[in-house]
Amino acid sequence: MRIAIYGRSLQEEQHDHLLKLMDAFKKAKADLMLYSPIAAALEQAGKPADVPVFSAQSDLDPGLDFFVTIGGDGTLLDAVSWVRDRGIPVLGINFGRLGFLTSVAPSRIKEAVDQLMRGQYTIEKRSMVRLVTDGVLFGKANYALNEFAIHKKDLASMIKIKAFVDGELMNSYYADGLVVATPTGSTGYSISCGGPIILPESPVLVITPVAPHNLNVRPVVVTDQAKLAFEVEGMGDQFLISLDSRMATIQKNIRIEISRNPFDFLLVRLRDTTYLRTLRSKLLWGVDKRDS
Repeated sequence: MRIAIYGRSLQEEQHDHLLKLMDAFKKAKADLMLYSPIAAALEQAGKPADVPVFSAQSDLDPGLDFFVTIGGDGTLLDAVSWVRDRGIPVLGINFGRLGFLTSVAPSRIKEAVDQLMRGQYTIEKRSMVRLVTDGVLFGKANYALNEFAIHKKDLASMIKIKAFVDGELMNSYYADGLVVATPTGSTGYSISCGGPIILPESPVLVITPVAPHNLNVRPVVVTDQAKLAFEVEGMGDQFLISLDSRMATIQKNIRIEISRNPFDFLLVRLRDTTYLRTLRSKLLWGVDKRDS
């Protein structure tokens, strides 16, 4: 089995967790690749990884079986632009804080590797959104697992965003911005703006305004087969758009279209780990602080 391990950065206290992960895979006879910056961090700490490294998407083994991320949910979101349309399942080891997507705690590393190698997991197909604009933005990775967002660039004034669904004007939002979230992204930026939690298998998108001026404006759920389009107006000539954590500046009146991405993101769920169980745990549902 061929495994690539990716992380944005590596804190000194996380070295042992990574080494434990690599050791577990090596004992299971897996072939490993390691992202070059974290391999360099281990080398600098006097703990050389002694495995092949990768630093670009083209370096990845063409026969890769799994892409493993170490970090928080933001690190796992980076995997979108690494695996692209190759159908490589992604497993997240949670070195971060909340971790809706990175469900494996460092204390469960050996157990997680054992389950992965034994096939004791399920693969969830998570829908993504695709962005089409005038010109080329975000290269070949013009899609997102969590959300697409429009932001104002001038801190002093709100913007006007006209939202169209299948060619028909739905609303003109006067706000700081707008989020189009997938079911996976419903627990991200959208929920902090008052959006609903949507179960991953739901074939929908949610349009959530960011700090709207009109108090009667609420998030709207639409089918993910809809074609969404946006026009942005404001005092400035430039605005910000983002796909997950990747951001770009656009000019006024640029064409913006959003639809469901033609391919899905494959997320590994290990045995005894479910979406609802994760929600209950991370959001402390059913926990009465008076009992503690």
